[in-house]
Amino acid sequence: MRVRVVKIGNSKGVRIPKPILEQTGITEDVELEVKKNQIIIRPISNPRVGWDLAFKTMAENNDDVLINGTKNISHSWDEEKWQW
Repeated sequence: MRVRVVKIGNSKGVRIPKPILEQTGITEDVELEVKKNQIIIRPISNPRVGWDLAFKTMAENNDDVLINGTKNISHSWDEEKWQW
């Protein structure tokens, strides 16, 4: 797809068509990177998406105990599957 570079104040920019935004998941801020004379635009990922629900579920299942070094937290997988 060909788009025009337009003047925006002291800068220049391009308008990204809606179908491309929808296809890439871009809704807000983006990351810009220059690589081999190309401008790469990607959505900013939030690596902690869903953590709040995961923590809530852990608390509901009493699976959020503090590990302070006195409790044995090994799993049968450690003994059966892991190769030391």
